[in-house]
Amino acid sequence: MLKKELNIFTFRDLLELFPYRHVDKTKVNLTKDITPQTEFIQIAGRLTSLNIMGEKRGKRLVGEIRDASGTLELTWFQGITWIEKSLSVGQIYLVYGRVSFFQGQPQITHPEIEIFTPQASDGKNFLEPVYPSTEKLKARGLGGRQIAKLTQTLLTLIQEKDIPENLPDSILQPLSLVSRFRAFSHIHFPPDTNAWQKATDRLKFEELFIAQLRMALIKGQRHRYSKGITFGQVGEMFNTFYEKHLPFQLTNAQKRVIREIRQDTGRGVQMNRLLQGDVGSGKTIVALLIMLLAIDNGYQSCLMAPTEILAQQHFLNISKLVKDLPLQVRLLTGSVKAAERRQLLQQLAAGEIHFLVGTHAILEDTVQFHNLGLAIIDEQHRFGVAQRARLWEKATVPPHILVMTATPIPRTLAMTAYGDLDYSVIDELPPNRKPIFTVHRNESRRSQVMDFIRSELDKGRQAYIVFPLIEESEKLDYEDLMKGYENVKAYFPEPRYWISMVHGKQTNEIRETNMQRFKQHDTHILVGTTVIEVGVDVPNASVMVIESAEKFGLSQLHQLRGRVGRGSEKSFCILLTGSKLSNEARERLKTMCATSDGFKIAEKDLELRGPGDIEGTRQSGMLNFKLASIIQDRHWLEAARRLSDKLMDQDPDLNAAENLRLRNFLQSLQGKTIWSKIS
Repeated sequence: MLKKELNIFTFRDLLELFPYRHVDKTKVNLTKDITPQTEFIQIAGRLTSLNIMGEKRGKRLVGEIRDASGTLELTWFQGITWIEKSLSVGQIYLVYGRVSFFQGQPQITHPEIEIFTPQASDGKNFLEPVYPSTEKLKARGLGGRQIAKLTQTLLTLIQEKDIPENLPDSILQPLSLVSRFRAFSHIHFPPDTNAWQKATDRLKFEELFIAQLRMALIKGQRHRYSKGITFGQVGEMFNTFYEKHLPFQLTNAQKRVIREIRQDTGRGVQMNRLLQGDVGSGKTIVALLIMLLAIDNGYQSCLMAPTEILAQQHFLNISKLVKDLPLQVRLLTGSVKAAERRQLLQQLAAGEIHFLVGTHAILEDTVQFHNLGLAIIDEQHRFGVAQRARLWEKATVPPHILVMTATPIPRTLAMTAYGDLDYSVIDELPPNRKPIFTVHRNESRRSQVMDFIRSELDKGRQAYIVFPLIEESEKLDYEDLMKGYENVKAYFPEPRYWISMVHGKQTNEIRETNMQRFKQHDTHILVGTTVIEVGVDVPNASVMVIESAEKFGLSQLHQLRGRVGRGSEKSFCILLTGSKLSNEARERLKTMCATSDGFKIAEKDLELRGPGDIEGTRQSGMLNFKLASIIQDRHWLEAARRLSDKLMDQDPDLNAAENLRLRNFLQSLQGKTIWSKIS
């Protein structure tokens, strides 16, 4: 039952099922202390009644507990038969749970309940752990407090040698961390709150440190042992483009990133680098310059994007930039016809194509390069790890890998999820990028918003109106989009204004035709879903209206806003919402109006939603900590990163005597374990 419900297979699993709170058994409240603000309460009183009420699905067990100041109702909807048998009317019980109100009267639903045994007061708290459980386990007599008894029994049976230390003294002592054995003992059954805090700190640090160390080992071994192609020279293609065809002056951030990549590719080991830059920061030109560097050293490059729209955008931009150079650039997507594809594959294998831009179609086995030296992956979080690894197989010596993202990643998340990659940031926007004026308006001001759009269109500009469509198959979202489209047409009648629409239910051909009409200024307004989030670059568009903006995450709002502000005119982003908003939605909208800095927005997004929901997280297992939080425990994360880096500098293979226990522990994580199985 423990295996199925809580995934507990071993004694180690049981010890790592940490209590989510501790109850002070010496602190007992009275029912008269309950107020509308009371969240949890602990009551000691006599069970005066216990009755099964209702039938079938409405069946419930209702009890009443009475103390010196009044009564409190207890209700159970699950495990009714077992609970009724296990409780006795007239017995004094200790009851703990979340308070709710029904018709103005306080009650506790599914309380934790046990026979009351007064605790002797010795001047210290008696902290009892409370563990997660499930209704099925509770019905079998395995609620949170029964799991506590199992854990307590286990702790009496094991000794310090059964939970050996895994961190070297050089780390434990400066941070004043308690031993591993004591940490496990006191996180479950602490003598006081100070002991619990020390145990928690130790185990949080351990989680973060081991994660950092494992990634540092991967990165260090790659730097030392992974053979790579050497881009030893900066040649004619790079220099000619840089001196004669560069369309604008590079920012200092772009120059710094290019230097970092040149150093990587010139060392003879495979590069694996994450390039992060906000919307419009100029990642594409950096990617192109590195592709030219590959050509100068005799190698082909590929650039892989997650959608056809984005792949076509990259293909058109790169083709335009290198049109005066003797280079062959080709596009490979699922839409390429069979005859054209055959010719393209022949030319690619013969080395006649220098740059291949495409979608995941590049990963197909039939796509063979003559000598692939560089693979660039855009919006890399949309490709799985296994998909990306297939690029390595396209060359005898693994090509250099550059993964790019326009979704700003908070530093703490980058350290945790991307710690095995080298990391570059373009943290400076080109001087020609104008700030986007962002405002929040609710539904009551819709007509004013539409009047403003009309004034911009009459100046010769264009506008986007984006509707939420979380799942393309959701009928209601689709109906909202179609209704919104009709409303926009009513505000902007043809033939004075022309409107295009794009969404995921259209065929690729229709969607692309509508997008092209907007790019070529044949239509004034593009109404759509988030398919316009990437791949649409229309400098003439000056207004972005996001309908039901409260339904979008911060990262997506920021990405959508980045579709405007690409021309020389002032641009605007209008966040339209209903009048009823949650506190979190208000916070998101306030952040959007206050800053256009993608990194500040990403930090706020991480704070509001947590790492599990942030789009772009890689190797999500690296974030599945049992105790640590990369938001609340940043100081421990910083310490873990600093000390793991220091350890790798001093002893990269963990061969020193004091590091052997750490090395042995890392090996045990690969499947070898000292813990016995629970039968």
